[in-house]
Amino acid sequence: VITCKAAIAYGPKQPLVVEEITVEPPRAGEVRIKVISNALCHTDVYTLDGCDPEGIFPVILGHEATGIVESVGPGVTRVKVGDTVIPCYTPQCKKKSCIYCEHPNTNLCPTIRGTQGQGLMPDSTSRFRNKEGKVIYHFMGCSTFSEYTVLAEISVAKINPLADLNKVCMIGCGVSTGWGAVMNNCDMEPGSTVAVWGLGAVGLSVIQAAKIRGASKIYAIDINKDKFEVAKKFGADVCY
Repeated sequence: VITCKAAIAYGPKQPLVVEEITVEPPRAGEVRIKVISNALCHTDVYTLDGCDPEGIFPVILGHEATGIVESVGPGVTRVKVGDTVIPCYTPQCKKKSCIYCEHPNTNLCPTIRGTQGQGLMPDSTSRFRNKEGKVIYHFMGCSTFSEYTVLAEISVAKINPLADLNKVCMIGCGVSTGWGAVMNNCDMEPGSTVAVWGLGAVGLSVIQAAKIRGASKIYAIDINKDKFEVAKKFGADVCY
């Protein structure tokens, strides 16, 4: 059992409380990672504001992160201790028997989705306790606002250890969402004209991916004109 610090959300619209927690060792099919970097996603704020229908408290938020595998549970084969990883909140089991993983048009694997939505690990328990011994729930299968966290083996993606971990943490959600919209959902054809509403992490990633995919013109729209310069650096042609 590891004792470390975490930012705990005890209720909607309440400030996060940084305090010591205990993190249990990983069980079968699980990994425990030391969190290195975090990014803040709108979904974290959305849940903290009490808007998420699956929101449950007390909880450790956070899902855009990078980390190092500290230990692995029995049966883990995809990663080993010391690997650099990105947590994945919509993982794939990649089993031949999973129609979602095998289908070319979806990645919404249901293998751990049921317990993940309840703030629990696949065996329906939590690995977190606060200093009073009370259960703290998991968030999106990640809970990266903690110095250490436990995830299902399928919920971590191994990456190059030389990557800048303070930057690639955004690949876990914002960047992959934007790129996925262009490359997968829309399967954008080269020469297309693209309009992007909202120039946050997702919108900028859409612009970047569309530029690389060969868009003929990219329009970037946002009420905050301060974002226009950055949008143009990512590939936008016209900003409104």
